[in-house]
Amino acid sequence: MAKVCDITKRGSMNGGRYSNRTRATQFNPCGKVRRYPNLQKKSIYVPELKKSIRLTVSARGLRTIEKKGAFRALKDARLI
Repeated sequence: MAKVCDITKRGSMNGGRYSNRTRATQFNPCGKVRRYPNLQKKSIYVPELKKSIRLTVSARGLRTIEKKGAFRALKDARLI
């Protein structure tokens, strides 16, 4: 299973290079770090459908559900 939010469709990103100052003062290779979103497994109740849906959603996705409502957020993400 991919580490992707079901609502926002955000996945992992590359990042984490050293600053020039750090590289100049000590030996540090420019390593890359993979950064993942804050994913949670949540069961969200949708009153319009009268059932709960289990999602892997990021913290930002939970805020989106709070703002738009469960039905509209799931419809925008094309999950229902």
